[in-house]
Amino acid sequence: ANYCMMLKTLPFLRLIGRSLHKSATRYGDLKLTFACPTEIFYNQQEVKQIDVPALSGEFGILADHVPTLSCLKPGLLSVHGNDGSTNKFFVSSGSVAVNEDSSVQIMAEEARSLDQLDPNAIREGLAKAQAEFSSAGSDTVKAEAQIIVECYEALNKALDAK
Repeated sequence: ANYCMMLKTLPFLRLIGRSLHKSATRYGDLKLTFACPTEIFYNQQEVKQIDVPALSGEFGILADHVPTLSCLKPGLLSVHGNDGSTNKFFVSSGSVAVNEDSSVQIMAEEARSLDQLDPNAIREGLAKAQAEFSSAGSDTVKAEAQIIVECYEALNKALDAK
């Protein structure tokens, strides 16, 4: 009886073995393509980890991550290189696709390195956006102003992580 049970589970064990072997051969090959309409930041470059701000919550991506498709929200995107370096960017929105082969494509509507951001301009923009939100007459204008306020707040938060 035990022999029959072993024969029944053998295909399952082979399947698991193939899956583990396939996973082990891909580890360390996380390849990132990250761009916005005006600039390409990474083009199929190997990295160690990527942290992204998604609408469903922030999450980290390592090699062999489960395939995922998600929308980006305004926030901090961090790229951890294989050499230990970390590059940080602010993204306004966009999409991230994580593929079975450990390739990742991030397409941002707007993206800037944190080094390119002016903290004073962000503080002034936030104050102006909050004033526009407070004085908005219609629901439409108020909703548009709220989006701008949230973007400036996300910019401020990203600079705090600098």
